[in-house]
Amino acid sequence: MSRTERFSARRSGCRGVSLVEVIMFIVIVGIAAGGILMVFANTTRASADPLIRKQALAIAESLLEEIRLMPFSFCDPDDANASTATGAFVGAGGCAATVEAMGPEGGETRYAALTPYDNVNDYNGFAMAGGILDITGATIAGLGSYSASIAVTPLAFGGIAATEAQQITVTVTGPGNIAVTLDGVRTRHAPNL
Repeated sequence: MSRTERFSARRSGCRGVSLVEVIMFIVIVGIAAGGILMVFANTTRASADPLIRKQALAIAESLLEEIRLMPFSFCDPDDANASTATGAFVGAGGCAATVEAMGPEGGETRYAALTPYDNVNDYNGFAMAGGILDITGATIAGLGSYSASIAVTPLAFGGIAATEAQQITVTVTGPGNIAVTLDGVRTRHAPNL
């Protein structure tokens, strides 16, 4: 076998990759890996967002339910005629002494105290900043970076007068300024609670 035949036999038996092919492979795999890693990074970064929204929604629902369970009367619920008053006035058929006003009466607070909130109106303008507190005023663990604000306004809808219904708006803001707002309606019934 001649030298040329041996060289061509060896050459035909050698199967390999050129340097250009190796570089092209590295570039293509690098671009694909970079794209996949960006998807993972975006997914990981956004995965905390639903948790914050869900927690803010739970806080808002809890506060809205607390408020909707309160009486909605013409008179302050401590008034002797609170359950029988037919209008928001003092005198015969109305309140004995105290007409319920928007916002808390002097000394009332949401927290367990001698005079807690006792009417839907009392929550108007209420806010918690720097953490969510329970009804006793204690900070709830893990909710220190959330805040809440409440607005209560008269609402006329579906033939119901504005004096007979109130819209309750609860806004909760969590980490990253993620905000959740819930609206609810409380109507007067039986005849004024």
